[in-house]
Amino acid sequence: MSIGTVSKYMNTPERVAPATKRRIAAAIGSLGYVRNEAARQLRAGASRLVMFVAMELNNPFFGEVADAMERRAALNDLYFNIACGNGDPERESRYIEMLVQQRGFGLLLSSGHTRQADFDLLEQRRIPTVLVDAYEPDPRFSSVSIDDTVGGRQAAQHLVEQGCRSIVFVGSDLHVRQLAARAEGARAAVTAAGGASFELFSTPERSISAGRAAARALLDRGPDAMPDGIFAANDLLAIGLVEEFTERGVRVPADVAIIGYDDIEFAAAASIPISSIHRPRESFGRTAIDLLTDTAERPAGAPGVSDIVIRPELIMRASSLRR
Repeated sequence: MSIGTVSKYMNTPERVAPATKRRIAAAIGSLGYVRNEAARQLRAGASRLVMFVAMELNNPFFGEVADAMERRAALNDLYFNIACGNGDPERESRYIEMLVQQRGFGLLLSSGHTRQADFDLLEQRRIPTVLVDAYEPDPRFSSVSIDDTVGGRQAAQHLVEQGCRSIVFVGSDLHVRQLAARAEGARAAVTAAGGASFELFSTPERSISAGRAAARALLDRGPDAMPDGIFAANDLLAIGLVEEFTERGVRVPADVAIIGYDDIEFAAAASIPISSIHRPRESFGRTAIDLLTDTAERPAGAPGVSDIVIRPELIMRASSLRR
């Protein structure tokens, strides 16, 4: 059979007759042939690699989002890779440079620490890029985000409705766009309710151990200064808070009502099931990949940047329900 027929089989198998495909597959198997993907990419001018640069990987939420992205990418014959910037712009720059050198299919950015020079490089090299949740809208790139201002408002309003009058937002880091938006929404809800106070309480990280440490610090203030409602920046913090408080004899939710954020699986499975703000990671991940493929297929210079905002949902469980 001709070289052209074999080439069709390797690159566009749907154009080859079934009987011919079986013969070529048998020949490939007998020869032990392994396709050189790097060489194919050089000839084609681009790879099928998609990179997702996440903000953090210790939060199961990002793992579930990445899983949804990977499954959607596979349907488009794309190879999916995940990296973590860990708040280090230099490290993120290296990831971006690597993708550019490999002529990657596209980039999903969620770290929130991307340098302007890297954005400029992506635009100049025409690397399809989607901003995922951690950035202000940019007219050069499509984006998908969750309305964290609404989520923060939902969380604080729920605590107020449960009778809380001293509310603390644990895990605040106003340098992180999502957390600043949650704080803004929560403060607005408390202010609108009237008769309640709102406080920001920062933590060095957003983990279970950090939640435990925050609970100890709040208890050290003494009973008169303890809040009766806590909005945790994520579910890991909320789990740590609940664990530490219950071990020290603080009743949840009778003494302090607690609500988290993300609605990870562990929140519902905690010893006291934790209320949370649900961020729909399945549709979030799918939408990010769809935006990326749309961007890649759009002719250079053609309009079509999209900014999609997904609304979160309040999930009420035992950790906050007093009424």
